[in-house]
Amino acid sequence: QVQLVESGGGLVQPGGSLNISCVASGNIFTINAMAWYRQSPRGRARELVAVAISGGPTNYADSVKGRFTISRDNAKNTTTLQMNSLKPEDTGVYYCHADGIVITASNVKRAFRSQGQGTQITVSS
Repeated sequence: QVQLVESGGGLVQPGGSLNISCVASGNIFTINAMAWYRQSPRGRARELVAVAISGGPTNYADSVKGRFTISRDNAKNTTTLQMNSLKPEDTGVYYCHADGIVITASNVKRAFRSQGQGTQITVSS
């Protein structure tokens, strides 16, 4: 079982910046992708905000391109989302996702996919 814990949410004014981070823990062998989703309070479907694939590209939702940057520290199993020029429509609960391989107690490699509990970001004056 892999646990993801997000941190760094809060209240920020429009045009401001905020960083949120996520750390993965457990019997992790490797993490393939780490991503951030957000759930808007307006009841829209959960949206993929950014994803960083190990050894591969980063991808962003069109709504955040040029404003958000996702990064990873593979040695520490962490990901950080740097958010600049925040807008009220960026408000929502941001969830960290990760998928990869764990090693079980029986020394068997098994795929995992996990999600964190979420961190609230509110962009408002």
